Amino acid sequence: MRVAITGGTGFVGRHLAERLDPVDTVVVSRRTGVPIDDVDALTAAFADCDVVVHCAGINREIGDQTFAHVHVDGTRAVVEAARRAGVQRIVMLSFLRARSDCGSGYHETKWAAEELVRQSGIDHTILKAGMIYGPGDHMVDHVARAERTWPVFATVGYRDRTVRPLPVEEAVNVLLAAIEGRVPNPTVAVLGAEELTFGTAVRRIARVAGRRPVYVRAPVWAICALAKLTEWTMVVPLVAKAQTRMLAEGVSEPAPFAPELPEGIRPTLMFDDERIRAALPDGRFGLGDLRLTKWWAEQRRRSGF
Repeated sequence: MRVAITGGTGFVGRHLAERLDPVDTVVVSRRTGVPIDDVDALTAAFADCDVVVHCAGINREIGDQTFAHVHVDGTRAVVEAARRAGVQRIVMLSFLRARSDCGSGYHETKWAAEELVRQSGIDHTILKAGMIYGPGDHMVDHVARAERTWPVFATVGYRDRTVRPLPVEEAVNVLLAAIEGRVPNPTVAVLGAEELTFGTAVRRIARVAGRRPVYVRAPVWAICALAKLTEWTMVVPLVAKAQTRMLAEGVSEPAPFAPELPEGIRPTLMFDDERIRAALPDGRFGLGDLRLTKWWAEQRRRSGF
């Protein structure tokens, strides 16, 4: 079976690619020279592929890389290219709470992308995944860096919402099951086995990382303001606006409703010390590498470093 992965150099995409036979795997991303909205380039990339796994997505907007462009225009192009190339199945990685008319550009465009896949006429599986973590993620990695750098850690909102962290290896297991046609429902919720408050998750990360920051609850508006600032100043922001919205409403229940995976495919691993430790960033670094401003990044790019 030949498989193409959009967003194949991203967090989940690269982990999936590592589990597939490289001879029959096509990695598609801007880094491989295939823009997500280029139907002709995508069609060529999908040639002779049986399945397209659509993992491409962003959690912040930069320039012309907007939610609408990447999630909606990109998915429209992927669907059309898959149709032209004769792809038999599309597996789409979406977000657990992607939905329409909720006031979040990220959530709404992810939902619009889901609808394009549903209406494609191509056999498909849409995986509405929760908070995925692992080496190079945006959960354990960022939380640990913040806890290693600052003595105070602010959680989002005065009410502690729940999360069900999903190890990336189990997310990949589900993707493989979907590729093979073993997921019975066209749309399913993909959640980690353990439900806990975000505050508990943060404290667990701190303990494994050997840190003991002071925790404070901050209003959602304050974290949103911080997100705007870090998106503006950091190449990899400490927190993104979309992530703030996710944490403010919790990441443990699908919206709208979607059935969970059947036994045998459903994730079973706990958010334990071993998996947290594997996802921790190199302890030698704090937030210094995240503080790289867009201006300085541009200077480095222009000078060839």
